This record gives sequence, C-alpha cells and structure tokens, in this order.
Amino acid sequence: MSFCDLHWFSNVLGKAVNTWVLLPDTDVKGPYPVFYLLHGLSDDHTIWMRRTRIECYVAGLPLIVVMPDGGRGFYTDHAQGPKWGEHIAQEVPDFIEKTFHARTDCAGRAVGGLSMGGYGALRLAMGNPGRYCSVNCHSGCLTYGHVKYDFSTPSREAEYRAIVGEKDTGGPFDLFTATENCLKTGLVPKIKIDHGTEDWLLPQAREYSAFLKKLGIEHEYNEYPGNHNWDFWDTHIREALEFHAKNLGIAKG
Repeated sequence: MSFCDLHWFSNVLGKAVNTWVLLPDTDVKGPYPVFYLLHGLSDDHTIWMRRTRIECYVAGLPLIVVMPDGGRGFYTDHAQGPKWGEHIAQEVPDFIEKTFHARTDCAGRAVGGLSMGGYGALRLAMGNPGRYCSVNCHSGCLTYGHVKYDFSTPSREAEYRAIVGEKDTGGPFDLFTATENCLKTGLVPKIKIDHGTEDWLLPQAREYSAFLKKLGIEHEYNEYPGNHNWDFWDTHIREALEFHAKNLGIAKG
C-alpha cells in the first residue's frame, strides 16, 4: 500500500489544500473505486490515519481511500463564504480521477465520515444524486440546518450564520429536505448509519432514521454501546468498509 500526502491548489476555494490518499497494493488491476472519508469539526485530513488503523483495515482491498481537508465547513457551500460542497463533491474527485487510476462512475464512488463528516457525507450524497453508490455516517450531527439551535457563544452563532444564512430549516443545508429531493430523482444511494448509545447526538440519528423510514428509504441503522470518540469510530469504520466493499463490488485480493 502507498501513502500520498498531496498539496494542491483549489480553484473553488481559492487556496492551497491538503489531501491524504491511500493507494491499494493488490494483484487486482484498476481502475479502482474510491472511498472519500471525511473528518469531524475539530480535526483535519490527517486524523483518520492518526487515530484509527484505517491503513490496516483496507490492506488488500482494491480501493483508493481519499481523506480531504474540510476545515470547519460542514462540506457545504456557505451562504457567506467558501464552497466546501462543490470542492469536496466535484473538485476533489476530479483531481483524484485525473491523478490516479480511479474509477469515474457513480458505482465506483463511496463517501463516509464522522460527526460533522457524517452529516457532510449524507449531505453530499443526497445533494448530488448519482454521484456516490453508497454513504455511511458515524455519529452524525444530522439536524444541522434543519432546526433552530441555541448557541453557547456569539462566535459560534456567527460561524453558523456564515454557513447556513438566516434560514433555520428547509434550506440547502437541511439534510431532510435534500433527502426528499434526492428521492424524487430515483438515485438514492445505499445508506448505513451508526451511533453510540451514550452519544449526545443520538436523538438526531434516531430522528433522521425515522424520517428515512417514513419516506420508505431502505437503510442500515445501528446503535452500539459507546460515545462520541475514537474508540467508537475505530471499531465501526471496519463495518463501514465492509458495507462499501459490498456496494462497490470489491473484495480483498
């Protein structure tokens, strides 16, 4: 397996960005499917490699793993600021597919993440129908942009408003609205959601899962003992990889 530390210029964001990539070491010939793995609010593109054994878990899989830096952007195009959604959903895959021997079709792309990245993965998948064949979410903050929040500090509210604007529900950042719109296209990806039973965000996961059931959207939903921490995510990323491998049609070589 090869590790790539990429520094490149994003035309969408107007600045240099960092992306870490794991390339497969396998007898299976490419082009290879790609799994875009997103980090949480307080982290960056390095965190999955630093806090989990992701490199060991994908060993032998004919799969490219891409870990982009999403800043604190929630992987969406901001009402007042950078277009993180366009960057992650369009620009990063375009760069990866031009740089590596990667597949360029929906059936060859998957996306997942934790916390902010869990929301981001689902929001990207639902907001870009036909872009990813499968999506997983660990411990996601899934009512972001869907409900009115009470903020602990003025600075947090200012950050939130810069992203979502003044509309508290039903806007482009509302995962529930995006899911309804995606369903109308007939291009809903395969969905897997997991959450810790001691995690403070659990009610949000339950609400979104219930919403998917109401819409008749099949999905995997699991609750496990655990909290909002790396012990939980290091354990359950392995199940997410199995889920994506099945949907991408790959196995260890």
